[in-house]
Formats: sequence, C-alpha cells, structure tokens
Amino acid sequence: MNSATQQESLKFKPSSFARCCRDGLLATLFLPICWPIFAQEVTAADQYRQLVDQYCVACHNQAYSNAGVELDGLDMGQISTDAETWERVIRKLRSRAMPPPASPRPDETGYRSLIAWLEDQIDSAAAQRPNPGRTETFHRLNRFEYKAAIGDLLGLDIDVESMLPVDNTFDAGFDNNGAMLTVSPALLERYLLAARKISRLAVGIAPDGPAIDDYKVHLNLIQDDRMGARLPFGSRGGTAIEHYFPVDGSYRVKVDLQSQYNDYLRGMGRTHTLDVRLNGELLQRFTIGGEAGGPAAPEGFAGNIQMDRAWEDYMHHADDNLVVEFEAAAGPQTLSVSFVRDLVAKPGVRQPRQTSYSLATEQRYYGNAAIDTVSIAGPFDVYQAGDTLSRNKIFSCRPSEVAEAEACARTILSRLATRAYRRPVTDVEIEILMQFYAASESDFDSGIQLALERLLVDPNFLFRIERDPESVAPGDNYTITDLELASRLSFFLWSTLPDQELLDIAIDGRLSAPGVLETQLQRLLRDPRAADSLVKNFAAQWLQLRNLRGLLPDPDIFPEFDENLRAAYLRETELFIGSTIKQDTSVLELLNANYSFVNERLANHYGIDGIYGNHFRRVTFSEGDNRGGLLAHGSLLTVTSYPNRTSPVLRGKWLLQNIVGSPPSEPPPDVPALPDSGTEGQPASVRERLEEHRKNPVCATCHAPMDPLGFALENFDAIGSWRSVSAIGTKIDASGMLPNGIQFEGISGLYDHLASDEAQFAETVTEKLLAFALGRALQYYDRPTIREIVRNAAADDYTWSSLISEIVSSPAFRMRQAASEESVL
Repeated sequence: MNSATQQESLKFKPSSFARCCRDGLLATLFLPICWPIFAQEVTAADQYRQLVDQYCVACHNQAYSNAGVELDGLDMGQISTDAETWERVIRKLRSRAMPPPASPRPDETGYRSLIAWLEDQIDSAAAQRPNPGRTETFHRLNRFEYKAAIGDLLGLDIDVESMLPVDNTFDAGFDNNGAMLTVSPALLERYLLAARKISRLAVGIAPDGPAIDDYKVHLNLIQDDRMGARLPFGSRGGTAIEHYFPVDGSYRVKVDLQSQYNDYLRGMGRTHTLDVRLNGELLQRFTIGGEAGGPAAPEGFAGNIQMDRAWEDYMHHADDNLVVEFEAAAGPQTLSVSFVRDLVAKPGVRQPRQTSYSLATEQRYYGNAAIDTVSIAGPFDVYQAGDTLSRNKIFSCRPSEVAEAEACARTILSRLATRAYRRPVTDVEIEILMQFYAASESDFDSGIQLALERLLVDPNFLFRIERDPESVAPGDNYTITDLELASRLSFFLWSTLPDQELLDIAIDGRLSAPGVLETQLQRLLRDPRAADSLVKNFAAQWLQLRNLRGLLPDPDIFPEFDENLRAAYLRETELFIGSTIKQDTSVLELLNANYSFVNERLANHYGIDGIYGNHFRRVTFSEGDNRGGLLAHGSLLTVTSYPNRTSPVLRGKWLLQNIVGSPPSEPPPDVPALPDSGTEGQPASVRERLEEHRKNPVCATCHAPMDPLGFALENFDAIGSWRSVSAIGTKIDASGMLPNGIQFEGISGLYDHLASDEAQFAETVTEKLLAFALGRALQYYDRPTIREIVRNAAADDYTWSSLISEIVSSPAFRMRQAASEESVL
C-alpha cells in the first residue's frame, strides 16, 4: 500500500479500529497496526473547528480581533467555557450576517449544523449548572406600575404623566429595567408631591381653594363626526373627559372654541348647537354662531385686513359665555362637550383638507366649529367628602367615638400597608404610620390622610425589594421566597401589586407548592388586567408603539394623516394583540393572521368598504389581501419610517431586532447619510440609493441582511398606505434577497420566509417576554433558558400561555444569584 493509499484509508475509514477490536485477541495482535487508524477518528469538535477555521478565523483571530471576537484560540472541545463569545457567533450565524457577503460562506446545511451543535453544547452545560442571573435588590416601580398600583390600592386613576418624569428605557426597549430605575433628589421630591396629592384625593380632603384643569383637544383632530362611544349618538366633534372631582361640591366648566392663528373663531358663519353633559345628563345647551354683524373677511384673510368692529368682536369673543355652573359628586365623572350633528349636508363645493400653514390660517367661516379647550374649575362650595370608591377601599372601619379612633386607624393602616408593601408588616412599620396619624391636629380623616401620604413614599412601596438570605454564600444560586415570587408574577402579568388571593397564598408559603403556582398563573392570565398590561406595557415597548405618539409625518406629503388616524392606528394594534392574548392563540398568529380591527376612519384609509362609525370591529381579509398580520399595521409602518419617506433600513433594522431576534450592530460614527438623489443629482428610488450606498464593503456587511427585509415592505408608504408606484413615479420593487440566497417578494413573501422558521420568531417573543418578566437586561447565560422555553412550548404551538408558563417555571424567574464577594465589597 503506497503512502497516498494509506492516507486515503485513514481518512475515509475511521471505524476500522472498532472492526479490528471485536475480538480481544485480534486487538492484541493488531493494536500496533490499528492504533494509527483509530488516531484519525475525527470528533465533532474537530469537524466544526475546520469549519470555523475555514470561514471565520481569517478575520476573527488574535491578530485582527474584528469586533473583539477571537476564535482561533478557543477550545471547541469546551464550548461552554467561552459561551459568551459563542452566543455572539450564534446570533450572527442565525441572521446569516457572517461571514460578510463578499466572503466565502458555508452552505445552508453547514450553517444549520454548526448553529445546532453550538447551541447543544452550551445548553447541555447550562442544564447541569443553570445561571438564573441577578436582579436588582431595589427595583423601583416605573410610571406604568406606579399608576396601576395606586389604582389597585386606592381606586384612583391618576394622571401619572403630570406627576412623575418619564423613566429611562433600556436598550432592549423596556422601562422596567431595575438597573435604569434610579432615584434622584428631584424624583424624590416629585414622589413626595404625588403622595400628598394622591392621599388627599383618596381620602376626600377638600382642596385649599378652587383649581382649574385644562383639557386641550389637538388641533389636527378632525371633529366632523361622532368622536367616540362616550359621546351621544347624533353628536359631532367635541371630547369626553374623565375628570376626578375631589369632593361633593359646586364646579364650573368653560368651553373655548377652536380658532385660527390670529384668534378668529372658526365656523362662526352659521349656527351650531353645543351640548355640555355630565355622565350623559344634559347640563346645558348653547346656540352659537351666525350672529356676526357686517361682512366677513375673505377666507384666509381674517386678521390681515380690518373688518367691521362688530364682526371683529364677535369673531374673537363669541365663545366667552360658554360657561356652565353645576354640582358634582366626588369621584370620577364623565363630562362631555359636543355639537349636535346636522342631519342635512350644507350646499357648496367640498374643500380639500388643509395642512401646515394653510391649516393655521384657515377660517372655515361656514364650516364646522370645533372644541379647543375644556376647563373645569372648582370646587367653589364644598358640601362633603362624598362616597367614592377610594374612601370605601380605605375606610374599612369608622370609629363611633374618640376612644375607638386609634384602634380603627391601626386596622386601616395595617391592611393598607400589607397590600402596599406586598408582605406582612412589622409592628415597627405600623408604629411609624401611627405616629403620622397622631401628628394630625384635625379630624380622623386627616390623620389617615397624613399616614397614607407617608405610606406612599415608603421604600417598601416604591421599590420591589429582594434580599439575599444570610445563609447563602456569595455567588451561589437560591430560590426566591413565595412573597418575592408573588410580586414577580403579579408585576409580570398585571404590572401592579399582587391581589389579596395571591398575597394570602404567598404569606401562607403555599405559592411554590406543586400545582399552586400554575393555578395562580392561569387565574392571573384570565383576568382582563393581564391582556391590558401585556398590550399597553409589554407589547407597546417591544414593538415601539409608544413612539407613534411623538411622530409627525410631513403634512405637505401626507395631508391625510391626522390625529384620528393616529389614534385608530394605535387602537387597531392594541385590539389585535390583545385578542391573541385573550384567546390564547399561538404567537405565530401575530404574523399569519387574516384579520384585524378597524373603524370607519381606518377602513377608509386601508380601502376597506362597508365599515361605518367610530367603533372598532373585527374584519377578515380574503386570501391574498395585503392587510393581514402585524407587519401590515399602519402603526408599525409609520413608526419605522421617516416623516417624509419610507426607510427600508429602519424597517429592516426593526424586523431584525423585534421579529427575527438578531439585532444588527451599531453603524460606525462616520457613515454618511443616504443622499436625497441619485448620482449627478438625478432622481433615484430609495432602493437605487441604498444599492449605491452598499458598494462600500463596510456598509454592505450590516445592510446585506437588513435591507432586503425592509424592501419587502416598500409597497407601504411612510404612513402605511398601499402603493404601487414610488414617489418619483417608478414601479415599486418589493423584492429582496438575503446573503444566503433566499429570495422573497412583498409582504406575502416576507411572511413565507419568516414562517419557514417558526421557532425563531417564538424565540424572539420569548426573549422579549423574559426580559420584561425579569426586569433586567438579558445576558449570554440566559440564552439556554430561552431555547429551553421555546422547545417546551413547541408542543402547544407556542401559545401565549405556554410561553408565559415556561418562563414562570424557569430557574431565571424562580431563582436568583447571590451577590458576589466583589460586589459586596
């Protein structure tokens, strides 16, 4: 046998040693011959080392260390030792971002096998020694949680935005990250002021004097139809205000009508009927308009030319007498102001909608009047504290004589403190509250108010506190207490305090018993608060829906965008996600659903016929319709666009980060902005300009896996309208090709591509849910937990409840790592 033949034998017959050694005697006789063959056995680690060396090490080695990754010196026989680095590699491989587009790449089988092997190596080691991570010891309630906690504890729906500043948002997009929820002296002062205001409202302490609350209606809210279910049928425009009246007393409401920028009232060329109602009951009806004396200024010239004095005075002061004095009971009441709708359309030529400067100057002399501001003042006369939900929640007893007051106060404060602190209170803590109660020199209610004010600034209320047991060594893992578990569960699903049933079970030490935790989990999920919180707190941050509120598309390019459409966009997405949670569908339905929720305004924008009225209803789309699934929602399409145009880059980045789960790297600081035109100033589509941009190899590395995803949504413009032609008149090209050669076209092709790996989207949702549930940034050691949750939930088709249940039962949720010796020191 020549040398070449021997080498070929060693390469292709690695099992020869096993055949040689079936018989012990043969093994003894032929061991010197068979051992060289056995030595050529290639392990999986060796095979994948060859793959990594071939495609990765040229850039990621100790000499170049691109992106801080050095793979040449890592032991692939001990993957878990360098799990942090390999998790970074897995993310890049899953998005096919690496190797770079111009470099040699493994085939799809090579990608999949390497990813699977790396994950298996890491997950196997993690299963033997799980790392639950460490949450913050003091985890402050964010604004959403504070508002919800006040609502549950005291029955008050507070305007938290006017009381507390906005919370910092972590890179993952959630503002409940404990590390970011710091406390400054300024914030502490705001908490003190909020506690005083809230406690006085809850107890029913009369204000020191009348106060005025102004409710502004957005200028760009079109008031030509009924504005909502809280306004009467047959009404037009206006607003319904949920106002909290502090005591039973007399109040006053003043209505200011909308005017143009020179303060000339709109719609005063004809009469309008205006109704002011309290809880649906008519307080007063006004007739306004049509009484100006003399000729009117030409449209658009009011304020620029002087007209008859009587006309001028009327146009500035016609709404001065829109004042109503009334009596109201303490507590939340709905005050509505609206016009009576005309049943006959006025003759004339319908005018196009005005925007920008034209909107500011538009007089609409014979058009519809509109509400600008509703001001509620009072109380002017105080009758009594009133019978409110808050007082009923607070005053569980009433002393019939002075001797009973202290015992009753102790009962009230013990019950409130137990709920507020989420645990049994100590005698010392009660005594502190009782000292504040006794400090009041007024009546019983004032003493309770002062003690409640102290309770609302107590760290045990403002912070979720998790302390390491003294018996646990630094750096060791331990199981959290039932009380800590109850708070984690409640704030995860409800963003608020545990209710009495959950708290009682935790106090008894039964929450972690077999079956009890799952029973309570399912009970909390069935409660409407779960869907409401997961939509408005979790999903709104995950999908960046909160950004919609601050966006203003260019009114000259998109004159059809108004506040009605903005509100409809947000409500559609909230109802859609909420329906999947309430019905406990698979999270995959977020992408493959053939239905959505629309009202008349949104239906007109989407081109859906037969929808009338302001209320939302579910509509089912026919096969091939372009509006099915989350990615076709106008809310998300607007959030991922610039004010004047679409951005495949923004949309592609959003998809990688929130749907695919492989966020791209941050761009270098010196990357030039995308030019507004093509080469030599010629008109060019966004696709053509991006193709020019990607000719730079540095840019191509990030854009190659990102831009194709964004291109698939190019049929939707910057406010989510469907289009076939671009802004420069060329046909929309919605095709995309990823670096691995996978091609798709349009939103349907994108959905098909995402559906080809269902587990990947389920893993992204799980990652976001876990970060939200733990209130901390996820680390590399959390990836095995995420993959285990997804594997276990696959049998239930990745339903919301299966993912949430797996999260709650995971070591990351039920355990905690004690502080290390370094952090203690």
